Amino acid sequence: MEETTLILLQLLLAHILTDFVLQPTKLVNHKRERKASSWFLYVHSFLAGFLTYLFLQEWHLWYIPIVISLSHFFIDLWKLQHKDDTLKLFLFDQLWHILIIILVWLYLIEGFSELIPFITEIFSSPQILAILMGYLLVIFPTGFLIGKATSRWHNELEPNGESHSLEAAGRYIGIFERILVLTFILTNNFSAIGFLIAAKSILRFSDKTDASARKQTEYVLIGTLMSFAITILIGLLVRYFLF
Repeated sequence: MEETTLILLQLLLAHILTDFVLQPTKLVNHKRERKASSWFLYVHSFLAGFLTYLFLQEWHLWYIPIVISLSHFFIDLWKLQHKDDTLKLFLFDQLWHILIIILVWLYLIEGFSELIPFITEIFSSPQILAILMGYLLVIFPTGFLIGKATSRWHNELEPNGESHSLEAAGRYIGIFERILVLTFILTNNFSAIGFLIAAKSILRFSDKTDASARKQTEYVLIGTLMSFAITILIGLLVRYFLF
């Protein structure tokens, strides 16, 4: 078990060093401007394979760094064809890199034969399914429910549909806070929930002498309390099922 974990960590370390540590902004821009004609694209791809070979120290597996270098080259080349370097593109780029790394890892540990039984075991475990269901509930349906329940106050704050905050910021804040609350409950760290509420209260502090500010504070408070209450309830139900 330790050896298989070590191999995965070696592969991931080579990727992190290649894609983040040893890739200065100046050369990244050179790669974006020149695309396939950029010399750094080839050096960068070679480095991904070289570091993998160096960390693995399995000198007879010379084809592994070749696979890593070629896959890294074509994934990066695909990314360079897009004009804007968006978060979505970055995530897809990293997803493809990690997928290749996992496939190489499974090959090195001869784990393909155990992959299907492992996946089957995961989806036949009531405990894992309960945890997965809990996170899905607090991320998607809970946000939809809170949005519907507070829509009349939202319309009152923004009668013309003109928003004075970052686009979808509140939705993402709610998702992350519910994920944190559920994680605290499942890991038996209930006291951390109080710190999270306090931190959010400080960030949302405003001048209550202003009528619009008071309404905004009340609106946020209602949404926050609903979010925490529903998530705590779901977390307790999941804990009851698990323990």
